[in-house]
Amino acid sequence: MNSDALAPWAAHPQRSRGRRIAEPLPAPRSEHQRDRDRIVHSSAFRRLVYKTQVFVNHEGDLFRTRLTHSLEVAQVARSAARALRLNEDLVEAIALAHDLGHTPFGHAGQDALDACMREHGGFEHNLQSLRVVDRLEQRYLAFDGLNLTHETREGILKRCSRAQAERLLRSEPDGPARRFVQGTQPGLEAQLVNLADEVAYSTHDSDDGVRSGLLTVEQLRTVALFAHFHDQALQAAGRGFDDPDGKRVLAETLRRMLAALIADLVGATAAALERQQPTDADALRALAPMARFSDEMRARIGELERFLLHALYRHPQVLHNTALGREVIAELYAAYHSDPGQMSAEFAAASAGDRARAAADYVAGMTDRFALREHERLTGRRLFAA
Repeated sequence: MNSDALAPWAAHPQRSRGRRIAEPLPAPRSEHQRDRDRIVHSSAFRRLVYKTQVFVNHEGDLFRTRLTHSLEVAQVARSAARALRLNEDLVEAIALAHDLGHTPFGHAGQDALDACMREHGGFEHNLQSLRVVDRLEQRYLAFDGLNLTHETREGILKRCSRAQAERLLRSEPDGPARRFVQGTQPGLEAQLVNLADEVAYSTHDSDDGVRSGLLTVEQLRTVALFAHFHDQALQAAGRGFDDPDGKRVLAETLRRMLAALIADLVGATAAALERQQPTDADALRALAPMARFSDEMRARIGELERFLLHALYRHPQVLHNTALGREVIAELYAAYHSDPGQMSAEFAAASAGDRARAAADYVAGMTDRFALREHERLTGRRLFAA
């Protein structure tokens, strides 16, 4: 979108707070287009293709991974951003980078690594995503990391405790952690990506749950939001429609549900902006979050998320595999912390300064399948069937 067409409260590329290390302007691209391009070309982004969303990589080729999830978040966020006249390039950059710090084996891997790092500052994937783009990517002669703009880094750091924020502020007093101490909000583009993330996983995890056989359409119909759009899809298909396995009707249901969620997000956010009329992006940061769903839709999404938590994320098969994933992560960390020479040369060298953090960085950057290969190499055990 041309910057002249952006809303007053959008993040205008010409008003960016810039990069930690100044660089020439990236003409003909905007600053946030450059951020997006750097993220797409990063090693961490490519590794997302073999990182767990819900189902471990070896369980099937058609299930979402962290990469496809990130792409779906970007699609949802860009659709909403365009309707709201926000900075689409910034939205896309934040969406594509928001999971770069995720461990193998999803949230179970994060929990295991956090437990390992309890005496060393802990581990949290939002902080790790920022660490990836600030330090761990090694692609440029002039700096470590990707040297992204403040606005993109602000969106990547979605969550941060006050203690963690104060620690970050000691090295960067005006950095993206500052808002967690001041109690202000990120820009509207970052707020929008947070909710696009929720929209994406609520719909695609429903799809993957049915594809996996762990959920049935009948179970999902106990959720009002799904049942409403499933009824619409059945009516549109008509009696006698040839869909023996129900895949087309399921796809139509989720397509309608996704469209309704985006429309509600746009409508509720536009109404909040109309009431508050912030003069610019900085004025918006001082307000309560502007990106939102309507109260009715928020309640319906909450019901779906509670259903997925109990029926899918806590399904015995998922819990079994994530427990194995936690075991892999914990044993890898212990092995590398005990003997840093088992890591790649880059991380072994880094361990001289902070052995615990180097081991955590190395494990967090792994794909599922590399973690499994390393675990078997180091322990002689294969925990997952091929």
